[in-house]
Amino acid sequence: MSVIVDRFLAAADKASRDARVSDPLRAISHRDLLRLANVMRRQVLRQTDNPHVGLCMPSCVAFAGTFYGILWAGRTVVPLNFLLGPTELAAVVADSGLDTIFSIRHFAEQLAPLPVKKIFIEDLPLKREMIFERLRIKPSPPRVRPDDTAILLYTSGTSGVPKGVCQTHANLVHNVESSVAKARLEAGHRFLGVLPLFHSFGITAMMLVPTWIGADVHYLPRFTPAGLFDAIRERRSSVTMLIASMYGAMLKSKRGKAEDLASVTYAISGGEALPPQVHAEFLQRFKVDVLQGYGMTEASPVVSLNVPWDHRTGTVGQAIPGLDVRAVDDKNTALPAGRDGELWVRGPSVMKGYYKKPDETAAAITPDGWYKTGDMGNLDPDGFITITGRKKEMIIVGGENVYPREIENALEQHAAVAESAVIGRQDASRGEVVVAFVTLREGASATETELREHCRERLAGYKVPRQVIIAPDLPRGPTGKILKRKLKETLTA
Repeated sequence: MSVIVDRFLAAADKASRDARVSDPLRAISHRDLLRLANVMRRQVLRQTDNPHVGLCMPSCVAFAGTFYGILWAGRTVVPLNFLLGPTELAAVVADSGLDTIFSIRHFAEQLAPLPVKKIFIEDLPLKREMIFERLRIKPSPPRVRPDDTAILLYTSGTSGVPKGVCQTHANLVHNVESSVAKARLEAGHRFLGVLPLFHSFGITAMMLVPTWIGADVHYLPRFTPAGLFDAIRERRSSVTMLIASMYGAMLKSKRGKAEDLASVTYAISGGEALPPQVHAEFLQRFKVDVLQGYGMTEASPVVSLNVPWDHRTGTVGQAIPGLDVRAVDDKNTALPAGRDGELWVRGPSVMKGYYKKPDETAAAITPDGWYKTGDMGNLDPDGFITITGRKKEMIIVGGENVYPREIENALEQHAAVAESAVIGRQDASRGEVVVAFVTLREGASATETELREHCRERLAGYKVPRQVIIAPDLPRGPTGKILKRKLKETLTA
């Protein structure tokens, strides 16, 4: 039996009729979402025998219905990131072996070059099928093993070619149940889904969680600060999850007021570091304490969470139940509390591996099950985790270890700085030196000299950027993360 589908079916039967799954174009009950999933289950069985089925849609009701329909058909879902370039998207389709993609006509031109069958939701007789669905007997969930892959999710490729992460049924069940328990989420919560559902956090936090607990969830296919303010105010949303740059964009908007966010009890930031300045300004202006969480696709994805009743600013919270986290040194020895090292994660949420990449899987997961995150950080005596940077991004200046995040935090304390990104540049005398890229707030001004002096007052001399480049914008990946490899390319161009 597929526990994922089984939980979905059970929750749909119990959900309140007032709890809706909605987007700007439609709103349906959880029971109607179940019916839509069964309609799409039959479409999957009719259209392809392939064990992998592609799904390319924005965050919407149809995505959720098709997602569950694919799983109900006993197949693996391959969510496609429609923000990828044509070469990257073609590589994902080829690597996953897709022959069929369910999508919407908005993406018809983008998908046209791909050598697969495209099924557009607008071309299906959904209204008629939904009526007939009320007369049909509900089929049982398919028989799957806990270790079978439920989702083949390709990483965004911020460091190179996307890799397929095999998230199993057991991975997802554990992550959802532990996240719900940790955050004490209940059916009475009202979710607002803004993160794209091709993103692991979007799938788990804004689709699996609300549909398993029978909560109301509304999807915004496109993020704009104005649209977010309006949706939260009108729908009285209580739970949302954004990346840090989205909270920053909300602060830049002149439209939003504290009353717009009065219903929010749980605002989560994940996917990238939340600058202390953004956290402080958001709390002051909107009276909402943004709480950081931590995770990655390879952990399905939630690793740790701050919660409203137990949180520490500057940390990403404590591990969810069932996961172990530790910091290790270069000899893979576990470090005591407060000591920086690479963070390793072990537990039922850790992926089965990278699809068709046994060598990369073996390099990422130890024989005893520890996943090497590549993130640097430490745990305090109570288990609260602080992220200090990426292992691969660490800069060695004259033999001293420098973590970009510390410098970025210092730069973003300057009143004129909106965002920053710090990288290392090869140097003949010191090995590497620090280079910072910054964008300025609207209407603000600052010089390189001013910003270097600002850092000098807050950091050790070897951590002060040798160069500060003031840029109009910073390059970003499909999910909004800053692409530091692109910045490195500008230095070597």
